[in-house]
Amino acid sequence: MGSLHRMAVSCGLVVLLATANAQAEDWKVAKEQDGIKVSLSEVAGSKYKAYRGVTVMKTSLAKLRALQEDVPGACAWIHECNTQELIKHEGDKSWTYTQFNTPWPVTPRDSVLEVTTVEGTDGSLTRKLKGVPTYLPEKKGFVRVTRVDGFWKFTPKGPDQVEVIYQVHTEPGGDVPSWLANKFVVDAPFNTLKALRERAEK
Repeated sequence: MGSLHRMAVSCGLVVLLATANAQAEDWKVAKEQDGIKVSLSEVAGSKYKAYRGVTVMKTSLAKLRALQEDVPGACAWIHECNTQELIKHEGDKSWTYTQFNTPWPVTPRDSVLEVTTVEGTDGSLTRKLKGVPTYLPEKKGFVRVTRVDGFWKFTPKGPDQVEVIYQVHTEPGGDVPSWLANKFVVDAPFNTLKALRERAEK
């Protein structure tokens, strides 16, 4: 009887985990244009949605990695990026500081990220993004982004073709009008991937 009970509990736990994962992955397509698909998902305990952009680029993994690792230069293709700098690099981790443009009268945002690079056995490359808002003192005139969780994933799909996934959930800190938040979660992945693709495919 004891083993049957344990089996029932285990099965119940598996179903519970599967259900939780399904809810976490409940993505709804918000925009599909120019070969880029943007999907959004609710995040428990947050009023801001997570976004995920997916596209395939005609380029090499090496070129995409170089574009990613050029931290100041990457600001040219990251949506609403004003300036960006590398604070520190150590092993497979780097720390970056970014200042973002925001429409008036919203106070400009800045963020500090810890970026961890992981090479997969399938030849893929993942760059995990984690907000570390207290890593640097706050700067006057900016509201620090309080939370960032996300990643970039690059997976080779054949000769000179790479699937690119860009997924992030952000807590922007302070007050952000709903119209701006709703616009940002679609524009950020779409415009970032489009601009990155233009440079990667040159």
